[in-house]
Amino acid sequence: MHIAHHLWPQIAFGLILVGGLYLFVTEKVRIDVTAMLILLALVVTGILDEKQALSGFASEPAIIVAAVFVISGGLAATGVTEHIGAWIGRAGGRSEWRTIAVVMPIVALLASFTHHVMITAMMLPLLLRHARDRHLPASRLLMPMSLAASLGTTLTLVSAPAFLLANDQLQRAGTSGLGIFSITPIGIALVVVGTGYMLAARWLLPKRSGEGGEDDYLRLGRFRTELLVVPGGQWATRTLAEMQKAIGPSVQVLGWLRDGVMRTDLTSSSPLLGGDVLLVEAGADELMSLHDDPGLDLNAIARYGDQLSGEGRPQLVQTVVAPGSEFIGRSIRELDFSRQFHAVIAGLWRHAGQVAERLSDARLREGDLLVLWGHPSRLAELASSHGFLLLAPFAGEAKRRLRAPLALAILAGTILLAASNRLPVPLAFLLGAVAMIATRCIDIQQAYREIDVRIFVMIAGVIPLGIAMEQTGTADLLASGLAHLVAHWPPLTVLLVMFTAAALLTQPMSDSATVALLGPVAISLAQMLDMPPTPFVVCTAMGAVVAFLTPIGHHGNLLILGPGQYRFADFLRVGLPLTVLLGLVSAWMARWLWLKGPLLPHWG
Repeated sequence: MHIAHHLWPQIAFGLILVGGLYLFVTEKVRIDVTAMLILLALVVTGILDEKQALSGFASEPAIIVAAVFVISGGLAATGVTEHIGAWIGRAGGRSEWRTIAVVMPIVALLASFTHHVMITAMMLPLLLRHARDRHLPASRLLMPMSLAASLGTTLTLVSAPAFLLANDQLQRAGTSGLGIFSITPIGIALVVVGTGYMLAARWLLPKRSGEGGEDDYLRLGRFRTELLVVPGGQWATRTLAEMQKAIGPSVQVLGWLRDGVMRTDLTSSSPLLGGDVLLVEAGADELMSLHDDPGLDLNAIARYGDQLSGEGRPQLVQTVVAPGSEFIGRSIRELDFSRQFHAVIAGLWRHAGQVAERLSDARLREGDLLVLWGHPSRLAELASSHGFLLLAPFAGEAKRRLRAPLALAILAGTILLAASNRLPVPLAFLLGAVAMIATRCIDIQQAYREIDVRIFVMIAGVIPLGIAMEQTGTADLLASGLAHLVAHWPPLTVLLVMFTAAALLTQPMSDSATVALLGPVAISLAQMLDMPPTPFVVCTAMGAVVAFLTPIGHHGNLLILGPGQYRFADFLRVGLPLTVLLGLVSAWMARWLWLKGPLLPHWG
């Protein structure tokens, strides 16, 4: 009976863990909800008290992650990231190897202080355009870029939640923890090796430029809309070519209506007349600029804008047609949107497939992104409709470019403060995030939107999992099993074992959850082998972050899967030898840094 009582916490923890792993892997419930369910189960079963259970929300990792999202958002809102992306495109030159050699180190550097998925999302359209303009296969560029963004997170402690968690565990275990640049030597080695591998093993990458699907992805964020030439405005009586030159090459004219009739006889040298309607396709920022142009008006707003009622200054927002929405299959004209919702549809983006010539004839499909114009009070009513998801301010921005130097200065200041230990790292990053908002590099609503609440909640939820693993003795149990196995193995091999375990576990799970589970095991194992725990925990975190085996292991890989037309096997073919190489480098460098091993191999 006494033994059963003694084993109860371990049995309960084991059951909670199995249930949690099942939910993490199948994603039947969102990962942040799973993390909260695990947390509540740990409290209900009495494994943790409420203070321990909620410690994750006030933990350093959660605070730093939220701050990094806001700082990343500030850099994006002031156009800094876009500038860097355009510069990379130019530096990449015309050849495939040079593009890879330039893109990988710079993307890694960018990912070291911001969120790597954001960097991947920013680089994706730029590299697709670069590949199309230089006639290079996109699939040869996107995978190295996504890999570099993952490797870049190993350059500092603050970019990947996994390292913040690992540091948290080390401090709880009574070590001094890691500094912001403690893992940088390993990170630099990994970026160099990863870039070298991608250049040498380029032939392993598939050659697909996204045939057939290419146009869809280059329309990433290209909206269909209709422009009305304002009678008596600056474009009336000037030629279409003049207008196109002024508004830039990225606005494509698809059709020209005069007096309600489609005209095929008009060319770019024909003059525009007041009242003409142009059917165009434009990116988000261009759409915003066209909306601001006094000589042009978005046709839907010009026609129905006056009929709309509501409080507040009218604004553009975007929304997505929800799966199973009652509006699917109905045309914009049939829906009589302006009367039903007191808003007008000013633009439409569709992931793939044709859109009707006239916007009002377009039949809505699941996943269509609509640009709506209306008064805030009325849009709030629309937000409660189940037919639409995610009502967010329109992403197109006449960017706050004048504040770009300020945003860069704040980033530099944050890094200096955190690195010099003048302020604790979480406070330094919190200060950076607040400075971005205070100097209006990013407005407060946008800052809150930038924080990926799922990741924040997920981290706050998995920290108690690690604590429970230690408290119930489960970590010691697993570690003693491992210790028996590896007792007489050299430290390098043991470090590789930890890297491999994390690399495999992180494929179905997030890097944070992997470290929350294996970190305590690594610490117990180190104590049993009578060695410092730091290298074991660091190798575990490295395995969780850089294992590049499947597209599901990293969110960044999921982003490039479609545009690069990759298959599951491509990741395994390129990623397996690479992950083995990265594991060896991580273990070798960790042994050198913390176990006084040699840096250069001496061949017997």
